[in-house]
Amino acid sequence: YSNVTGVMCSLQRQLEIQESQLRKTESENERLEKELRERENQLQAMSAKFCSLREEWKHEEMIVTTEKENCSLRQVVTEQESKLAEQNKLISDLQGAVSQLEAEALTSRYQIHKQQRAQEEMQSQAETLQHTELQTRVALECLTSRFERFRSKIIQATFGTAGNKPPQAELTDEEVLEAMQKIINERIEFHQMLKQKGVRLPSLYNIDTVTSSPTNSKGRR
Repeated sequence: YSNVTGVMCSLQRQLEIQESQLRKTESENERLEKELRERENQLQAMSAKFCSLREEWKHEEMIVTTEKENCSLRQVVTEQESKLAEQNKLISDLQGAVSQLEAEALTSRYQIHKQQRAQEEMQSQAETLQHTELQTRVALECLTSRFERFRSKIIQATFGTAGNKPPQAELTDEEVLEAMQKIINERIEFHQMLKQKGVRLPSLYNIDTVTSSPTNSKGRR
């Protein structure tokens, strides 16, 4: 019985030791499980943080990419604006050139119209002058013909009287006038001589008319 009791006591002590160790082990397991949960929580937090950081990095990369694209687009827009400004300047220059050409064309048309009017006026004046010249020429020919007939009559009247020799060559107007004046003077002297002797004679009006006519004809010529 004592042996059994000793064995039982020994087993009891071993059981208590085992239970104590078990409690220690369980306590250690709980502590380890708690630490594991804490580690897991920390790991999850770190994972979440890493995920957040990765998202931020991706976001930053997207921002950088977007900024690069925006910079490229701004450069393209700047180039397009520069080209547009050049095109607008070219259009403005072309419009100015077109306006200048239109003004020059208008001035040229005005000058041409003015020259045409001046040419028409000159042509009208030339036609008027030609008509006047023709009328003057016809009148001059008529006057020349009348003068030649009158001159021929004067020569016939002057050199056709008794005692006068007909001219051998063509006489000048001065020679004709001198001969006619000589005859007129002789007739006036003869008329005055007869009048002094008491002979009643007609007036010398016809003689004066003949005297003035050649002089006027010479003046007109």
